[in-house]
This record gives sequence, C-alpha cells and structure tokens, in this order.
Amino acid sequence: MSWKWIETIILLPFNVLVIIPAAILYFTDYRFRLNNIYWLVIGVVLLGFGLFLAGWTMRLFAIKGKGTAAPWNPPKKLVIFGPYCYVRNPMITSVLVMLIAEALLLNSWYIFALFALFLCGNMMYFPLFEEKNLESRFGKDYLRYKQNVPRWIPRLTPWKK
Repeated sequence: MSWKWIETIILLPFNVLVIIPAAILYFTDYRFRLNNIYWLVIGVVLLGFGLFLAGWTMRLFAIKGKGTAAPWNPPKKLVIFGPYCYVRNPMITSVLVMLIAEALLLNSWYIFALFALFLCGNMMYFPLFEEKNLESRFGKDYLRYKQNVPRWIPRLTPWKK
C-alpha cells in the first residue's frame, strides 16, 4: 500500500470511524452494555460488508482511476466499474454502513446520531461540490454516468457504459 493511500485512510475514514466515535464515547461517559445477540450479529455482518466494500472501492480508485479518494490526489480517470455501476457513491456507502455497524456493536445512540449527521452532510456536499468538480474534470462522460446511475440508492442491474 502506498503512502498516499495510508495518508488518505488515516485522514478521512479513520477520523470518521475511529477518532470521532472515540471522542463521542469518551465525552458522553459511555459504558458498554451488551446488546441483543441479533443486533450484534447484524453489526458484525454490516461491519464485514462495509470493510469489503471500502476495500473494493479504494482498490478500484487506485487501479482503474490512478488516484485515491483524497481531494489532494483524486483519480485521474472516471471510475465506473464494480459497485460504481450500481451507485455513484459506494465508498461513502461503505463508511455509512460501518457507522451503523459501530452503533449496533457498541449499543450507542450517539454513534447513530453521528451516522445521521454524516449522511446529512454528504447529502449536501455531493450535489453542491463533489458532483460539480467531477463534471468539470470528466465532462460529458460524468454527465452521462450521472444520468444513468443513482447517487445513493443502487440500481437493481449494473449500468453498461
């Protein structure tokens, strides 16, 4: 793994998934309470899925896009492979899934509130900033992709370019 990816992981998802939740739990005087076994199983499954999806999308950015998820080293090519054929933001989806998993595993409404805040923030950020940047970088290719692949709720069938 290159230093660019380590830097990206530490500064972006690590903060959202580890540093901020740890601070929230610390400042809310969190005490672990064993959750219902079903919620724990669902949490483990969601965490596994989120990690898998995060790894897959980061690998696609590196191999197909020749870049990272970080704004200082964005992909040089438009990535429309794998999960990106179903939904435009699977990397953020992976983080959202892992936040829900954390909330379930830690039995914490505060972490669920972080999930809701992160979701709302991204629902504003993507249409206002990220998509405009992608339109200017990739032009017609991105516009065509944007017309055919939904932002958040996956298509049932993959989009074929």
